Amino acid sequence: MPTSEANQAGRGAVTVLGAGIVGTCCALALQREGFSVTLIDRDTPGAGTSSGNAGLIQTGTPMPMATPGLLRQVPAMLLDPKGGLVIRWRHLPRLIPWLWRFFRQSSARQTEANARAQMRLLDHVGEAYRELVKAAGAEDMFRYKGLLFVYRNAKDAEAAGWEMDLFRRHGARVDAVTADELRQMEPALNRDYSHGFHLPDCFYTVDPKHLTERLAEAFGRLGGVFRTAEVTGIEMGAAGPTGLRTASETIPVERLVLAAGVFSKKFAKELGVSVPLETARGYHLMLLDETVRINGPVLDGKNHFAVTPMSGGLRLAGMVELANLKAAPNYERAEMLLPLAQDMLPDLKGAKTRPWMGHRPMIPDSLPVIEQSRRHPNTFFAFGHGQLGLTMGAITGLLIADLACGRNPRVDLTPYRSDRF
Repeated sequence: MPTSEANQAGRGAVTVLGAGIVGTCCALALQREGFSVTLIDRDTPGAGTSSGNAGLIQTGTPMPMATPGLLRQVPAMLLDPKGGLVIRWRHLPRLIPWLWRFFRQSSARQTEANARAQMRLLDHVGEAYRELVKAAGAEDMFRYKGLLFVYRNAKDAEAAGWEMDLFRRHGARVDAVTADELRQMEPALNRDYSHGFHLPDCFYTVDPKHLTERLAEAFGRLGGVFRTAEVTGIEMGAAGPTGLRTASETIPVERLVLAAGVFSKKFAKELGVSVPLETARGYHLMLLDETVRINGPVLDGKNHFAVTPMSGGLRLAGMVELANLKAAPNYERAEMLLPLAQDMLPDLKGAKTRPWMGHRPMIPDSLPVIEQSRRHPNTFFAFGHGQLGLTMGAITGLLIADLACGRNPRVDLTPYRSDRF
């Protein structure tokens, strides 16, 4: 927690590039430590990728994207357009170097190591969010219902046993759920579902975009400055970054936090850091004014899609594709979620829907980059969170604040160094 002395004395100026959930949490955490903070984005806070996730705060699910058996899935990634993870053919040549690193992370040993590193951060997620949302008065944005994985038969549930065992090995609470218990927990669920697992420590937000907006509003009330600007490059001096270039001006910076999601790659390169970061394009389908109600998030463990009750309806999320950052969205990927959800929840109408696509900043080992630059000490990195950006937003903000204050961070940041590749 910041001291009143720190806030009174002030610690200098920090500019945060990127106003998604990670950048906004960094800005608020730094401001609470006494820094004068400017938050910059080409759009409003939370309007980009942070607006479109499943809303889950996955405190107990340390699961890298690359896992054992990944190589066997490659034909389906290339040939099955309805798969949960697909690769667009025309972008395959450019993706090959990244995919090679990705596949190398799928051994049992690497999966275990990456899960362990994820859990180092996940262990602090709940406490970190409680600290920041209390400061913002945004406690009403969360629901504490856990996360329910469901399966249609014993075979599918047993196949997921290794995943649940991995969660347990790293300290997560996982409760097996019987068919009768499923009916009690979620009466709207198709009765074909007979097995499940419940992770009681996970929670979710009813509106991820509005959550980010609320944190940004608190940042503004406390004196933080938000600027809408499209940054095109970084001005460098002898000691590191001195300014951010836009089409009309150069914005001076004293200290810089790079938290621009998938767009961080090009800025990191200007700062002399090469990071294997690609876009994992995530899709969701929002079911508006839906009459079917569920009590909390439900995830089909075999088909890998989630249904989350939100303030504006039900959100279906789970389809991912690898392609170019500038490739046009394929909203058929989002529409594929509707029949899956209607099979899960037979009374679902899905009459009014809204598709969405966003760019998850994915690094092959599914771990973010969180560090103070060794080359430019006035620069901090907070990007590459993949599908856990919402989950890790608050703890990343507090870690960046630790670094900026010269404290030993509350988590050992060795696994998240930019030079680990």
